[in-house]
Amino acid sequence: MFSILIIEMKYYIIAGEASGDLHGSNLMKALQQKDPHAEFRFWGGDLMQKQGGTLVKHYRDLAFMGFLEVAMNLRTILNNIKFCKEDIKNNKPDVLILIDYPGFNLRIAKYAKELGIKVIYYISPQLWAWKEGRVEIIKKYVDEMMVILPFEEDFYKKHGVHGHFVGHPLLDAISDLKEINKNDFKKENGLNDKEIVALLPGSRKQEVEKMLEIMLSVRPHFAGYQFVIAGAPSLPKEFYEKYVDDNVHFVSNKTYDLLRCSKAALVTSGTATLETALLNIPEVVCYRGSKISYAIAKRLVKNIKYISLVNLIMDREVVKELIQNDLNTRNLVEELHKVLEGSQREKVLKDYELLREKLGGKGASEKAAEVILTI
Repeated sequence: MFSILIIEMKYYIIAGEASGDLHGSNLMKALQQKDPHAEFRFWGGDLMQKQGGTLVKHYRDLAFMGFLEVAMNLRTILNNIKFCKEDIKNNKPDVLILIDYPGFNLRIAKYAKELGIKVIYYISPQLWAWKEGRVEIIKKYVDEMMVILPFEEDFYKKHGVHGHFVGHPLLDAISDLKEINKNDFKKENGLNDKEIVALLPGSRKQEVEKMLEIMLSVRPHFAGYQFVIAGAPSLPKEFYEKYVDDNVHFVSNKTYDLLRCSKAALVTSGTATLETALLNIPEVVCYRGSKISYAIAKRLVKNIKYISLVNLIMDREVVKELIQNDLNTRNLVEELHKVLEGSQREKVLKDYELLREKLGGKGASEKAAEVILTI
């Protein structure tokens, strides 16, 4: 008689932000295909919850932006760390999978390793930008490091850490999208016939309030376009109502569809800059933090010329970045005009083709699942 190997692994996954929820959900799906009896317990969001398992805490209760906000919420953060450690100890997972979110996750990595649990890091923290010394923590407490940006493999190799480059999971998420009809999308969401400029102001209340004010200040210069705000799933529809009028609209939980129906986009720095590029939409990248947080960040971040993932991956300016004082109405109007019409728009679109090639193709989630199941 032949015996059938049934894996039945218990996975504990921690994703502290919306992008981590997306990548975590795709990884869970890939793991389930290879390990149908997998059990999941996780910190994440709605997308991960759709894959099954137990949601311990939602990322909306975890994400604090900037040095001041972290300091003000330090007690909550420390209580979450304590709770997470106790939950891991009580549930005894076979594998702990950490997705980015380093301030929290590296503390949990140390604790889990001391309990004898396998620790896997999927989607590296941006240690190449700042806090490079944290590589030593990864060396000691992480069993496998899986990276999604091509230059990260060399970064870890330089520090004596083997990093598996599995490709970028956003390519998987975007390649799975069904075709969309722009006219149908406009009708279904109460939009008019004008071309769309998408506004992606972020996912946190503090950030959205700051960014929408400056993004919407360009409207008088673009009468031929309608502006549509991409609502974050972590914020209620009522929060956005004060920004909506006859030519400013709002859609929620449809960011990819909105982008695919848009002519251009204004995007707050973060994962959304790369998502917008991979969906082939010319963009202007925007960032403005508090003066104190920005001053601290400038001291800590070293040897990094860009803030957007698009430019970092390409190692040159592909999309325009307007940061801090450069983020003003005059500059936004000028740069938005460039990506809506003319040679700059065509140049950006050609560069996006090279970007996709550099990211290594589809299958990141499946490759990551294979690595996890072979350790």
